[in-house]
Amino acid sequence: MKLHHLQGYIQSIYLVEYPDRLMLLDGCTRADVDTLRDFITQELNRPFSDLKVVVVTHMHPDHAGAAHTLRKLVGCKIIASDVEHSWYKGVTGWLMFVTDLMLARWVANRMGRERRSMWYAKTLKPDIKLVDKQTIPGFDEWCVYETPGHTDRDLSVMHMPSQRMYVADLVVKVKSRFIPPFPVFFPEVYGNSIERLMAMRPESILLAHGGEVQLNDADYQHLQASVPRGPQTPWRVIKAKGRRALGLKKSART
Repeated sequence: MKLHHLQGYIQSIYLVEYPDRLMLLDGCTRADVDTLRDFITQELNRPFSDLKVVVVTHMHPDHAGAAHTLRKLVGCKIIASDVEHSWYKGVTGWLMFVTDLMLARWVANRMGRERRSMWYAKTLKPDIKLVDKQTIPGFDEWCVYETPGHTDRDLSVMHMPSQRMYVADLVVKVKSRFIPPFPVFFPEVYGNSIERLMAMRPESILLAHGGEVQLNDADYQHLQASVPRGPQTPWRVIKAKGRRALGLKKSART
């Protein structure tokens, strides 16, 4: 097994290579399709159709955005968590979908990326749904673990022989510190996921934003101490800023 780390549009891309098949550890952004195709066909000198499986850890634009397009192009299987409802269901879901696309665009701008479309289907249609501790069909060395909190359906993926674990957005590296992502919709559940990660202690952790890293005891303790006490979401941040702004205006008038 070889694990290739590519720089994607706004996130890391992890491509698993075996002699007869390839697996993508997350669904990337829509803007990453050409990058992935060029790497497989030109750098690896393999047909694009060798991509057999795409794991979607959760529904954000940089983790699910290319999944449907890749399946249409090469016929790969999409694997996701076994959750019945759509993450972006209903009117509030639509607003959240647009907000997440705007946040992804903001990240791309901050990284100096050329403007490219990241639009994708807000409802995922996976071929296979897996639950905790199930192995990935065709890639039996790889096991999925449910690590929700960032959203309600986050998956992490472990290569069991090497104990290298892709955790998607469960952990984010900012400068030299490891912290929770933004948003965290379910802080209590997120805290449980961090405790699970601490108990498992993978040999190394593959971050969607930060590359492959190894956490020590101090890193884990700081991460655990940083778990938010309440939900940290875009709407709550906007409301809090609005309340503070109104409070300042009232103070100024008085």
